[in-house]
Amino acid sequence: MLDIMQEQAKKLADIYQDEDDSRKDDIASLKVDQGDFKVFYDRVRDLKDYYRNRPIEVTEAENDELASREEPRVEFSGEEGQGRFLDLHEHYHTFINSKFGHSKEEAPKEYQDYVTSVTDFSQISRQHRMSRPYREYLQGLLGYLEQFYERTSPLGSLTKVYSKLEGEFDTAFEEGQVPGWEDRGGGKLPGDQGNAMDLQAFDTVDELESLGADALKDALTKLGLKCGGTLRQRAERLILTKTTPVEKLDRKLFAKGVVPAAARDSEQASKQKAAAREAALLECKTRLLLQDKDLLGKVVTDTVGNIEKKQARTYEELQAEQMEAEEEAAASDSDEEDDFIYNPLKLPLGWDGKPIPYWLYKLHGLNQEFQCEICGGATYWGRRAFERHFREYRHQASMRVLGIPNTKNFYEITKVADAQKLWKNIQDREKPGHKIEVDEEYEDAEGNVYNRKTYEDLRRQGLI
Repeated sequence: MLDIMQEQAKKLADIYQDEDDSRKDDIASLKVDQGDFKVFYDRVRDLKDYYRNRPIEVTEAENDELASREEPRVEFSGEEGQGRFLDLHEHYHTFINSKFGHSKEEAPKEYQDYVTSVTDFSQISRQHRMSRPYREYLQGLLGYLEQFYERTSPLGSLTKVYSKLEGEFDTAFEEGQVPGWEDRGGGKLPGDQGNAMDLQAFDTVDELESLGADALKDALTKLGLKCGGTLRQRAERLILTKTTPVEKLDRKLFAKGVVPAAARDSEQASKQKAAAREAALLECKTRLLLQDKDLLGKVVTDTVGNIEKKQARTYEELQAEQMEAEEEAAASDSDEEDDFIYNPLKLPLGWDGKPIPYWLYKLHGLNQEFQCEICGGATYWGRRAFERHFREYRHQASMRVLGIPNTKNFYEITKVADAQKLWKNIQDREKPGHKIEVDEEYEDAEGNVYNRKTYEDLRRQGLI
């Protein structure tokens, strides 16, 4: 159907261009004052003569009734909601499982945070943005976005949008005006920016050791040198840069993937620039699609809202909503815009997309705020979310940092000092010489206090 429409539009454009001046002659002939019907009868005579000399075979008309009744069906996944939302789960898992997705020190992003900041490429280091896995990730993400746009806007075309973008991109990239790629992929070469640390105040390796391992590691990293080894090995490696230029150092001293400035040739520079240009262009296209309101900008906003809405629903409610959405899509051909929801109290949304009643909000305790110092001062609203967070990754990771096992003994404990104090008491009780039967105390209904052994003996005899 789209091919037929495009073909008809092309023919219509050719008619209006009127390269053979036939349309112009027809209009001029109609303006001649030769009577009301003279021009009309002359045209009829010409048509009769034309078809008398060129007979055509009469064929049966094609039955277009079935074709007109057939409606194009576009497939969407359940997460896409008939084209209203994006389904970025596959690309999200690719992102968090890659080296550029997160570091070992940080917890992986949640899906909602990923969708919100998917176009924030500045958080990824330059070394990872120049890698092939990063470009393959961007190609897959951009391919999905283009396919989604074609399914939701079949009459739209990205060709003109891309042609305009690429024309502006070429100029901006060569002038170093593309955000994040001002150096056109050249990067900060080892030895080009000088030492990040002033070594003139240090004469020996022992003096450098006084700075500490972290300071030496940071200085070596900025120079592109290996930053591992003992404290003395790091200091010995760094003191070499005081008397020897970085570009003249042995290549064995540089970190993996770092090429010293003297070892770079024109071919490597051109390959690096081409890789940087490809990555920068992919980022610009992705950013354009996801931020332009005329393309997919509104869909991204709706997707974030849908994720927040789904967090307050059960699996049965999600299934019911999906079936309801499919029934509405089958019954109606036109998409209805969602009405503005008045929610001044910022209440959570229910399964129907409307704010839950205030009494239900109070019943579940969603107005209660709980803070956990162990989780870095994180805030949780409602008792249910607070109790659930003790089994989540953030709390478990924080407990590991403190060197405390995350067991049931530390349930409901949110202060760092309380957790450390309890862990110390548990360790003291487990030391040799501690007897549970003697040290553990019990109290009966009358308030008498016994040790564990005496209490169990009296209870077996029925005396208490």
